[in-house]
This record gives sequence, structure tokens and C-alpha cells, in this order.
Amino acid sequence: MKHKNNQENLLLIAWVISLIAMSGSLYFSEVKQFEPCTLCWFQRIVIYPFTLLLGIALIRKDYGISFYTMILSAIGTCISTYHYFIQKVSFVSEHSVSCGRIPCTGEYINLLGFITIPFVALTAFLIILICSFLSWKQMKKHEMKI
Repeated sequence: MKHKNNQENLLLIAWVISLIAMSGSLYFSEVKQFEPCTLCWFQRIVIYPFTLLLGIALIRKDYGISFYTMILSAIGTCISTYHYFIQKVSFVSEHSVSCGRIPCTGEYINLLGFITIPFVALTAFLIILICSFLSWKQMKKHEMKI
């Protein structure tokens, strides 16, 4: 029974993080009028469904979702890492392909010299990835006992 509470807490954390990430991205684009670059759109494509999928899984107590959110958050992590490297590593930015009308090297925010929008997205994806992995691991461990 304890593992179910832990899995539910992990699912809740992942859902809250996805909700914050989606709200933050909508705030930046709709309120602050920051136009997203192509890589920002790809990150949004990955993060937005989490809000709905994790919310439904939380209500239904469907911990099997963790396998799928683990894979999707790993994809989001890769996109965010690449985007962050384009912004912060000159070698990568000099050798990357053009991103479109809005340059992916642009930094709408830059707190403390390293916190940019892709960094925040990367953090969200990593938290969801860790929560999903831990939930999946607990689910597998419980299945082996049965």
C-alpha cells in the first residue's frame, strides 16, 4: 500500500511540474509577448500533453503512464539540452542550423547568467523524467512480488 501512495505522490509532482511549465510558457508568449522559436515549439509539443495525460492518470491512479511519460520527457530533455547549448555554448551556436524567423540563440530571460527559458524547460523535463522513472521502477518491483 505504501508504494501506491509514493507512486501517487510522484505522479502528482510530475503533473504539477507539467502544469507550471505549460502555464509559464503561455505566460511568456501570451502575456509577455515573447514569440517562441522553433525549438521552443518542439518543447511545448512535448510538455503540453503531460498536463492532460498526467492529470487523467492521477485521477484514475493509472501508474502505467509512467513508462510513456518517461520516454516523452527524455525526448523533451534532449530538445531542451540542445536548445540550451545553442544559447550558452558558442561552438554549438556557431555550428547549429538556422532555427527560423525567431533565432534559437535569443534569450528573452537570463537570470543569474544561466537560467533561460530552455534551462527552465530542461529542469521541468528532468523532474518529470525522474518522477516517471521512480514510479515505473516501483511498479515493476511490485509486479515482481506478485
